[in-house]
Amino acid sequence: MPTITPTELAERLGSGLLSFPVTHFTPDLAFDEPAYRENIVRMGQYEIAGLFAAGGTGEFFSLTPQEVGTVLRAAVDSAPEGTPILAPAGHGTAQAVAMARDAEAAGADGLLLFPPYLTEASAEGLTAHVRAVCESTSLGVVLYSRANAVYTSETVATLADTCPNLIGIKDGVGDLERITQIHSRLGDRLVYVGGLPTAETFALPYLELGATTYSSAIFNFLPEFALTFYKAVRARDRKKVRRLLDDVVLPYTAIRDRKAGYAVSIVKAGMDLTGHPAGPVRPPLTDLDDSERELLAGVIRASRTAIA
Repeated sequence: MPTITPTELAERLGSGLLSFPVTHFTPDLAFDEPAYRENIVRMGQYEIAGLFAAGGTGEFFSLTPQEVGTVLRAAVDSAPEGTPILAPAGHGTAQAVAMARDAEAAGADGLLLFPPYLTEASAEGLTAHVRAVCESTSLGVVLYSRANAVYTSETVATLADTCPNLIGIKDGVGDLERITQIHSRLGDRLVYVGGLPTAETFALPYLELGATTYSSAIFNFLPEFALTFYKAVRARDRKKVRRLLDDVVLPYTAIRDRKAGYAVSIVKAGMDLTGHPAGPVRPPLTDLDDSERELLAGVIRASRTAIA
């Protein structure tokens, strides 16, 4: 049984900043477990409300199910006491159920349910998919709404009524009207998580819609900046948020947007540039080139000046 109830987990997640640790690889693309464990310890020393192991920034899509279990157990074993660790579940329904059960056996505190692999699905099919996963575990489950699994307010309301351990929804689409509809219908029944790449860009408008938290990829390599930004958002210090966006976040996203998949690659480059190397990304992703790394180094320098 998890050490934290779904309700307690929802409260914890909504109270602070979230992050998705990168997954460390050796030069030959094997999982570098010692380096990963060391990084989880480092990240857990900051004021973080939850870490999502082997998530999108952790290259879930390139890990085998066995590797997901290994990465998850390394995170659970290494995280400081009191730092919630959420596990991924995804692919087809049967595989997602198997991952959910393994996550609970591994001691995870919650689950992030990724969209089903590849195929499109109706609202009825998505409902059956989510319900099967929720029923397979006592862990709190957060839906990841993006790609081929964008949940309507009607679907989310149905699932919230029938799945007591459904605790949240992470939005990876940026459809503010849809989030407004869901929040209007369900209120504080769920925790709402901003989940777009570089979620800082949407943090203020999401806060107005009831999303008190978001997942920060930047936290991996600029934790002090990420926390400063989050605190400015929660304080609704619009002037400071705008300055940090202009000086750091928007130049960062300009590099990220240079190539598909760079939302992950740029984080690993940032890890390396700040003295916390995590190895290369796995194909089909590609690493930043030297000129892009130089641009990112400038953003990192600007971040330090911005919060000085």
